[in-house]
Amino acid sequence: MAGNNKVDWVHQNAIRVEMIRKEQRLQKLHTEFSINPYRKLHVLPDNPMSRKPVEVIADNSDFIKAFHKARQEPTKKYAMPQTESQEIGWISTPLLPSNRNDKRLNFFRSSSDVTKHKESALRSSK
Repeated sequence: MAGNNKVDWVHQNAIRVEMIRKEQRLQKLHTEFSINPYRKLHVLPDNPMSRKPVEVIADNSDFIKAFHKARQEPTKKYAMPQTESQEIGWISTPLLPSNRNDKRLNFFRSSSDVTKHKESALRSSK
């Protein structure tokens, strides 16, 4: 038991060397950077009194398309809802076309003899 408590420095060093080689083998170097189209971009304009010339930015149509697609509402981006909470309200078109003459769904204010009498009593008491 007492012999197992010793630290084997050679074995520990071999483990570290193997770990570093594995990290270097799987490491990727990224040299192309772009703005994430899924985050809001806040562009601040230059000072109106500055004399700095305006930069000309080359149009990247793929980036612009991805940016506009990311800004769309989910019903236009996806054919089906992606989460359970999106299922509520996914189909927002009304089931019946609205018709103001249909008395099943439109309850307009109506008056009868009783309500006319009450309204006249309230007006005369003021």
